[in-house]
Order: sequence, then structure tokens, then C-alpha cells
Amino acid sequence: MAASNRVILGPLVGAIDQGTSSTRFLVFNAKTAELLSHHQVEIKQKFPKEGWVEQDPKEILRSVYECVEKTCEKLTQLSIDITNIKAIGVSNQRETTVVWDKTTGEPLYNAIVWLDLRTQSTVERLLKRIPGKNKNFFKNRTGLPLSTYFSAVKIRWLLDNVEEIRHAVSEGRAMFGTVDSWIIWSLTGAKNGGVHCTDVTNASRTMLFNIHTLEWDTELCQFFDIPMELLPKVRSSSEIYGLMKICPSLKSGALTGVPISGCLGDQSAALVGQMCFQDGQAKNTYGTGCFLLCNTGSKPVLSDHGLLTTVAYKLGRDKPACYALEGSVAIAGAVVRWLRDNLGIVKTTEEVEKLAAEVGTSYGCYFVPAFSGLYAPYWEPSARGIICGLTQFTNRNHIAFAALEAVCFQTREILDAMNQDYGIPLGQLQVDGGMTSNKILMQLQADILCIPVVKPSMPETTALGAAMAAGAAEGVGVWSLNPGDLTAVTCERFEPQINPEESEFRYARWKKAVMKSMGWESAEPTSNGHGDYSIFYSLPLGFYIVSSMVLLIGAKYISGLNK
Repeated sequence: MAASNRVILGPLVGAIDQGTSSTRFLVFNAKTAELLSHHQVEIKQKFPKEGWVEQDPKEILRSVYECVEKTCEKLTQLSIDITNIKAIGVSNQRETTVVWDKTTGEPLYNAIVWLDLRTQSTVERLLKRIPGKNKNFFKNRTGLPLSTYFSAVKIRWLLDNVEEIRHAVSEGRAMFGTVDSWIIWSLTGAKNGGVHCTDVTNASRTMLFNIHTLEWDTELCQFFDIPMELLPKVRSSSEIYGLMKICPSLKSGALTGVPISGCLGDQSAALVGQMCFQDGQAKNTYGTGCFLLCNTGSKPVLSDHGLLTTVAYKLGRDKPACYALEGSVAIAGAVVRWLRDNLGIVKTTEEVEKLAAEVGTSYGCYFVPAFSGLYAPYWEPSARGIICGLTQFTNRNHIAFAALEAVCFQTREILDAMNQDYGIPLGQLQVDGGMTSNKILMQLQADILCIPVVKPSMPETTALGAAMAAGAAEGVGVWSLNPGDLTAVTCERFEPQINPEESEFRYARWKKAVMKSMGWESAEPTSNGHGDYSIFYSLPLGFYIVSSMVLLIGAKYISGLNK
């Protein structure tokens, strides 16, 4: 790129997109929303015990530094002046819980990831203190059911089980944050004056936040017995939180002094990036999980059909909060990684699309990937993953197709619930996220929903939303949130290609499979003497699970022999 073009580019905005599977840093042109460069680093997940999912907070931070450094190098190679980067936004995996020592800057335990199930016994214990064991008891304040999903029960587990954290809390050294807080605190100075904050969208996923007052709720903190001193200050989604500080991990000192001025939980960021600013506009993001959000405007709408009420965004200190109804599915892209990493029936995630395309049907095979129980609309922690409808004809292609179909069926379930709650059926579904590059998946989604699926040509809407919030912040002001001021985004449209009767038949079979997935796991943990929780609470359950695995592995090798 010629030097003269650097002036034409004008101001740039960076976005840190820290997800469950990877971290990315992306840089956009603030005038056109064009993506100029990015870098991505995959993040490891640890599974120390059955149902436990952890990540190393220091690895997360290292991945952020590496992505920033590499992206800046790529921009320099393109002759783009990185001093044109005027702001940085942060988007993050939500609910994932980090506790660290503010005097040393060191994490006091691994991050407990949102998918983690270890807190089921904590949830059961807390339910006993609620009249009628009503898991929706706090829904009027929080918009959320009591579940393993949210941060409050993860903090409670850490306080109950990690002596180092209890000790740090008693000495006033402990800080809690979701991943956004950990990143912002670290980038703005860490133990040397780092800013301990979060935004309203992330705070609304902790179960400690009142979505009406937009403040931490004293009574909720008392119920969970969590000291309020641990909690970050709650800010809007678009304001200057602090400035990037020099970090030894950034060899070039890249972006030192640039304001961090946008923060949105990943699903809220995607809603903003898709420019769903009007009541009734919705988007579905296909990542590790699957998350359908519908903008409900300035008043929260409480769900009667298993959805969550969450803060969608608050784009400025003096701007009103907007709310959303959300359907959360735990396992979407994660099922493809499971086929690759656990069963080994594919070598790359891209291969799943090819296998599914070769057969074009699941041949009656249905896959319910309830690895972490079922989220919306069921909120059923006893469910576990099943594959049913297997025959001697079933091979890995059919299982790959069933896995993609499962993502679409789960989306249909939460879209049906959203149509009932909101009262206005969606005429089309806007989509984004890594899985949307899979054309078989997108066509399947249109077929199962019986409405068009619309995918933007630039799929990085989560990072784009964080960049928009950062660039539009007061004191930065390099980005307009008026859709008319941005270059029109081209879209790919997938129209339904099967008749509604076939769609309904397949969906009914899926619902039957979901019912069979429930009640597999006991709610009460069984100790093995080391505080571990065993998945096998009875001989028949273990027998059925092992039998299913044998069938799957057998199908894999039979398929291989047939090629």
C-alpha cells in the first residue's frame, strides 16, 4: 500500500476478541468498517475431571499480547501506520470466572469456563435455601435461572474449595472478574494501577447484578455469600476505561497509550456488529456454543419459555441500556471439535462439511450433544449427549451430518421459544460466527427454520461490535453508529429448500431424541475420595455409554474400510 493511501485510510480501531476456543486481534477502518488485518491464536481447554472445563488465565493473556503484536506487524508490512489506531475494544467469552491476586498480578486458580459443570452440587445446595427450590426465584432481578452457567456459583465454588483464594479474600488481595475484566486490568497496568472494571453486558451474566438498577445487588451478594469488595466497577459498554500500558510481552511497545474504550460480552458485541439496534431485530452466533439474541429495546422482557433476559448494550455513560431475550445453547462448534479431537473421525473441522455433503442426510441418525446438560429452553443439568437411530448402515458421514443438524435443531428450539415470548415471529435470521462458513450448515438451518438465513459477507461481527463501541466512545469519536454512515454490507442468503412437512417431521424426531437424553446424570455428586465426581452412578448407565462409544468407533472403522 502506497504511503499516500495511509492518509486516506483515516482512523483505525482495534478489537480484542477473546473467545472460548481462540483469541484474535482485528483492526478495522473506522469509516468503512473494512477489516484490514488480524491474527488468531487457539486457546487450550483443560478437562481435569469429568464435567470440569478450565483455561489458564496467563495463557489467555499471552494470546492477547501475541495477537496484538502479530497484527501490528502485518499492518506495518502493508505500509499501514499503526499510530492511526485510535481505540481498542474488548469482546470476551462470558461467565468464565477468574480470581487473581492484585498485589502480585497472578491468577489464584485456573479460569472456570462457562461450560463447566462442577458447580451442580453448589446449585443444589443453594436451591435448598430457596422457597420451593425455585430455580427462577431471582429471575425478576437478574433475568437468569439459578444454573451452573453463571459466574456467581463459580465464585462460590472457588471460595468453598480453594484455600489460597479464601486466604487472599481474607487479606483483601483477591479480585474477581470475567475475562474482560482480567484483560482490561492487565492491559492498563495490572498490579501497577490496572483498572478493575467490567461492562453492563458482562455484569448481567454473573447473577449478582440487578438488570433494572444496573448495579451489583447487595442481597444477591449476601445470598451467595460473596464479598462485594471482590467485584469490578460496572461501566457502560462504550467509554474510556484506561490506556494501554507498555508491556514486556509487546516487543515493539505497540499501542502504548491507546485508550481501551469498548467492552461487550461476545454475544452483545455480535448484536451490535450486526447493527441490530431496533426492537425485534435478532442475530444468531455460531461459535463454541450457539446464542440467539433478540433486541427488546429499553425495557427488559422476562421469558415464560426458558430464555434469558440480559443487557444487550449501553453505548455510553449517559445512554440508556437496551435489553435482549437470549437463547443459549452450550454445544455448537464444540461438537465439531469433539468429532475431531475425541472420536478422530475427522482430521480438521472443515472436513465435517465435506462428509455431510457426501450423504446429504443423517439416515435417521440423531445427535443430541448435551455434553454440559441442556441450556435453553430446558435448563436441564441431568441431560447428557446421545446418538440414537444407529443402524449397520450408519457411517461417519451420517454422524457428521447429524452433528450439523443438531446445531440447527437447537436453534429451532430457542427461536420457537423467542417467537412465543416476543410475540412477533422472525421473518429471517441474521447469522454470524465461525461455523457460518459451513454452507451445508447454513442451508440446513434455513430448511429446519423454514425461513431465510442471512449471512454477512464479513463474518467478524463480534469483533466489529467491540470496535464500534470503542470508536464511538466519548473522547474518541472516530466511529459513527448510524448504519447509513457505513459502507453497505453485502450478504449471502440461504432460502429453505425442503417443504415444511419434512422439516416438522425431522424436528419432531429430534425432540424425541432430546427427551431420551434427559435424566442420565444424578444431580448429587458421588465422591471417589479425592473430591472427584464420577459419571457412572449405576452399572446400566456406564454400560450404555460404553456401548454407544463402541458403536461409534466401530462405525468409524467400518466407514474407513468401505472407502
